[in-house]
Amino acid sequence: MTDPDATAWHAIETGDALDRLASGPDGLAAQEAERRLAEQGPNRLTPAKRQSALLRFLGQFTNLLVLVLLVSAVIMLLIGELLDAAVVGALVVVNALIGFIQEGRAERALEAVRKAVAPEALVVRNGRQITVPAETLVTGDIAVLSAGTIVPADLRLIEQRGLEIQEAALTGESAPVGKSLRPCAEDSPLAERGSMAWSGTTVARGAGLGAVVATGDATEIGRIGSMLARHESIETPLSRQLDSFSGRLTIAILAIAALVFAIGSWLNDMGMVDAFRAAVGVAIAAVPEALPAILTISMAVGVTRMARRRAIIRKLPAVEALGSVDIICADKTGTITENRLTVRTALTAGGRFEISGGDEQAETDDPLLHDLARGALLANDAQIRREDGDWAIEGDLTDGALLIFAHKLGLDGDKAERLASVPYEADQQYMAVLDRDGEGTSIWLKGAPERVLALCTRQTGPDGETPIDRDGWAKQVDALAAEGERVLAIARKPAEAASSLDTAAVDNGDFSLLGLVGMIDPARSGVKDSIARAREAGIAVKMITGDHPATARAIGASVGLEGETVTGTELDRLEDGEFASRAAQATIFARATPQHKQRLIGALQAQNKSIAMTGDGFNDAPALQKADIGVAMGGRGTEAAREASDMVLTDDNFTSIVAAVHEGRTVYENIRKALVYILPTSFGEAGLIILAVLLDQPLPITALQILWVNLVTEATLSVAIAFDPAEPDLMRRPPRPRGEPLLTGFLMWRIGFVATLMTLAGWYLFGRFSDAGSVELARTVVVNGLVACEIGYLLNCRHLRQPAVHLDVLLANPVVLVSIGSVIALQILFTYAPFMQALFGSVALGWADWGFVILFGVLAYAIVEIEKWITRHGWGGAR
Repeated sequence: MTDPDATAWHAIETGDALDRLASGPDGLAAQEAERRLAEQGPNRLTPAKRQSALLRFLGQFTNLLVLVLLVSAVIMLLIGELLDAAVVGALVVVNALIGFIQEGRAERALEAVRKAVAPEALVVRNGRQITVPAETLVTGDIAVLSAGTIVPADLRLIEQRGLEIQEAALTGESAPVGKSLRPCAEDSPLAERGSMAWSGTTVARGAGLGAVVATGDATEIGRIGSMLARHESIETPLSRQLDSFSGRLTIAILAIAALVFAIGSWLNDMGMVDAFRAAVGVAIAAVPEALPAILTISMAVGVTRMARRRAIIRKLPAVEALGSVDIICADKTGTITENRLTVRTALTAGGRFEISGGDEQAETDDPLLHDLARGALLANDAQIRREDGDWAIEGDLTDGALLIFAHKLGLDGDKAERLASVPYEADQQYMAVLDRDGEGTSIWLKGAPERVLALCTRQTGPDGETPIDRDGWAKQVDALAAEGERVLAIARKPAEAASSLDTAAVDNGDFSLLGLVGMIDPARSGVKDSIARAREAGIAVKMITGDHPATARAIGASVGLEGETVTGTELDRLEDGEFASRAAQATIFARATPQHKQRLIGALQAQNKSIAMTGDGFNDAPALQKADIGVAMGGRGTEAAREASDMVLTDDNFTSIVAAVHEGRTVYENIRKALVYILPTSFGEAGLIILAVLLDQPLPITALQILWVNLVTEATLSVAIAFDPAEPDLMRRPPRPRGEPLLTGFLMWRIGFVATLMTLAGWYLFGRFSDAGSVELARTVVVNGLVACEIGYLLNCRHLRQPAVHLDVLLANPVVLVSIGSVIALQILFTYAPFMQALFGSVALGWADWGFVILFGVLAYAIVEIEKWITRHGWGGAR
């Protein structure tokens, strides 16, 4: 690879560029090319350093709660509780495997960018054109470009004939870019450096030669690869909240376990082993072992729901993170728009016509409009055909848009014979064809308005041909351009019967102007409504594009994105403080490079905002990685963008993002419900052991019985919450604050209240039945009583604040009934199956015993509903 060079290659003359590269039109000598290759290195991107599979697997054991479980398993192993140790250890390993499988995808984004570089290149060496591996290119090589070629390195163009290059994947420019040999302003944006060709882009039409000025990591696409390689993983809001929650919970568990051990061994004269058992029992009880499974299941349910709405989740935590998005930074081309040029406006001397973006035929028989469409059809080298209900274009995208326009006017290509043509070239700014039909021979001209207007002396109107009003047409051109449209002019003049056509015949002028066509990459249907929905949900939408400011403003206005427009050049002049302020205030960012996109996202994240970024090109990949949620286009997007993303839209539609946010919010609410459901049981069990140690009483529940309750019954019942439908007002709430704790003060109160309720219920049942029978009978009743309380509390948790007294508590989520039935069956197995009795120390219960169990479940449900009523009327603003 080459060293980064400060030379502004786009701003110097071709001769100067060749001199600095010590090259010429005949290219390099073979020996010189070999010498430079040895010095500079191959023309390929440096692979990212990958973490070994072993280190990635070991990294799964760094979570604090996981470490607590591991330490508990080791202690149980040391004191001889082999079965307990095996169960806890197996849980930890399974959770680690799930995380390991989910990781390791970021490096694929860099690999996808690497594949964008052409495998072979046609170059001039020793005055001859030869094909060489693209990775052997060096600075000073002369690369040959033709239609369909992938540009093999960054080039300073030295020759060009009608060269146009499709750069959307790199710059965001929706239309192919015409190239020129003229130097550009040194501070011109990447998308406006017409004298350059960029590695990884594709030649749309024409031909040319370019001197290689950068290879490998020094190319523009190489800089993107370097940004991907330097990327640091971004935690989702939930992962940050869980880390904070886990830290506090771990400290509390260790402190309580140590206190229990100290009280048991020093104050109550328990043996060291018994004190260890009690302390480990507290740790196992308090650690929500089922939490990883519940999180995974909740997000998996969200993944399934999102897939139905055309959003494919690649990284599971992204499901929840979508629900916390404050700002959606949307790429224009291919996301807000269709990434397809369409004729939107046609202007003739008889008036203005708005052309529908759909496939329906235009309902007009205006002869002037038909003449204009005929010119668009004939001065054209593209072909179109229908594929899967859409138009497939072979050739230039602009020509394809003109053919579709002609098709809407009912025209086809079989009504004229082409005799000759002058192909489009950027320097001459027009294309002309000589055609013969039943009315005679004509020259049809299509090109840049200023060039075509200069060649016209007349205009065709309702009353025939009249002298042209150039000033009037120039104002019309400016008006269309201000609306973000790409404008072409079409003209015609009669010709002598001939079989040839050259630029001299065209440059003689004397054409009659037929009119103007304005083309735009139109906004997708439904995007405007989706942006309005996002705003209703408190989510700001910003458009970031490499396209021209006028085009960006026009598209923004069409979808309801009003506000300040800032260009990349303006951003480059700002200090960090000013940059952050403009990032927050502006709505549209035009001529934005990959570096601008990354910096914008970083500035917004520094303001404590959660960002979703959409994109489809190589230029979007670094920003997709940096955002909290990267959303790639699955249809027309590049592989690099998809691999860098967390979510892929199969329909490339912005509306699917808003639908995914709705599902993400639902997942988060259900995860929070699951936590509020799981923790009281864990804390209630821990409370039972702490009471027993403090009062020097037998343990009301054993460590293995705690695992049964937490892992089997709790997980079974908690699964139902993952399937809960969304609350009706979910998309009318603002995004949750980035720093908001996972459990608010109100929810902590609920957890503490229910945990205390379960502790007191379990202690009462243990005392009553241990006095009347055996410890084994009492423990069996306690386990079943806790499960009954969980069933009642599950119904409470269907609505955290609103009353859960209607039939929808059971019927709106059918999984609730299935889970309750399943856990009852498991409890019967726990109580009566001989092998379960031997494993868990349970005994059979009588009808009267079951009466107590059911009563406590009903009481738990009723008491929590009463507590809800009180807090609704007395706990203002609780969430």
